[in-house]
Amino acid sequence: MEQNSKLKLFVISVMLFAAGTMNLLLAVNAEPGSIVVKKSQDFKVTGDGSAVNWQSTDWIDIVQQGPDPSPYTTKAKVLYSDKGIYFLFDCVDKKLTSTMKGDFLNIFTEDVVEVFLWTDESITLYFEYELSPLNYELPILIPNMNGKFQGWQPWHYEGDKRTSHETSVRGGSRESGAQVEGWVAEFFIPYKLLNPLQNVPPVSGTKWRANMYRIDYDNGTTYFTWQKIKKGFHEYNNYGTFIFE
Repeated sequence: MEQNSKLKLFVISVMLFAAGTMNLLLAVNAEPGSIVVKKSQDFKVTGDGSAVNWQSTDWIDIVQQGPDPSPYTTKAKVLYSDKGIYFLFDCVDKKLTSTMKGDFLNIFTEDVVEVFLWTDESITLYFEYELSPLNYELPILIPNMNGKFQGWQPWHYEGDKRTSHETSVRGGSRESGAQVEGWVAEFFIPYKLLNPLQNVPPVSGTKWRANMYRIDYDNGTTYFTWQKIKKGFHEYNNYGTFIFE
């Protein structure tokens, strides 16, 4: 009986060591402009990042990039599960610029956070997701042919193909023009929505090209980007890399 207990402890130790070694290798082999996306069990999106799952990963700086300077900061977290990928944005702000009340509108012309997921570099087809402080979304698939691109809305966007998304506001009310201290966006993108993109779902070691953005309109137009761009958000060759744990 004692030997069996010792054997179980040994096996568990080996498994934990192997998992730790894999995480270390992923981190060491991560190139500049890449992050290791940790795996998580699925959890409820609440809009305030209160799920304990978020404690398992670190914040990523989404850095300010012209044309108009701003005193604000932006940061994000990313997790993935067997069913989809999770994002959490924290945006320091003083005033919400968000008048549009509906999905699939041009919410990028007002305060917004955005994620671009390019899962397979063999074809220039990627997924774009936007969310406003008022919790309205824009999920579209983008074919980009030599700089000519067009957004396509999902068909039969229902059931387990739909995203889960929520937002919250610090120090004020969730309405356009409100004086605030900041706002938070949290969302889940199911893999079923990404069909027929290749390299989905990811497994340990899978790599996706990606970028994360925020636009704020308090002081002119201020862009915040994870990976630096030159002219626009659709510069897929400048995207960073997600390496899945």
